[in-house]
Formats: sequence, structure tokens, C-alpha cells
Amino acid sequence: MHYDEQAVSLAREMLLITLKIAAPILGAGLIIGLLVSLVQSITSIQDQTLSFVPKIVAMIAAAALLLPWIVAKLVAYAGQLLSLASGA
Repeated sequence: MHYDEQAVSLAREMLLITLKIAAPILGAGLIIGLLVSLVQSITSIQDQTLSFVPKIVAMIAAAALLLPWIVAKLVAYAGQLLSLASGA
């Protein structure tokens, strides 16, 4: 099989951008989850919803704070795709 190097490069860049966008949001959920688990183990409160709600709130807040950066990354990638499509 012969793959176009440009297509492989674009797919690789797409996956890297996806990881860069998802990592801070997932990291916020991870940190809040660890903190809530620590508090739960200290206080012996074992309610599942207690850990779920703060993680969701933290992840939504992280996504809202990072929205301009996320949009800039996606617009730059879309511009790169469109410029390659119009030049082909």
C-alpha cells in the first residue's frame, strides 16, 4: 500500500491536536478526582455522586477557560486543511 505522506502528516497532526486539547480538561478532572477521593478517605464518606459532580464541574470550567485556545488551535488546523485542499 502506498500512503500519501501529506495525508499521514495531517492525520498525525490531527491526533496530536486532539491530545493537546483533551489533556488539560482530563487533567483537571483527574486532579479534582484525586482530591475528592482523598477527602472521602479521610472523612469515611463513600458516596459515588460526591466525586462525580465536582469532576464534571472542574472539567466544564477548564473547557470554558481554555475555549479561546481550543478555537485558535482548531481554526489554525482547519485553515491548514483548506489551504491544502484549494492547492490540490
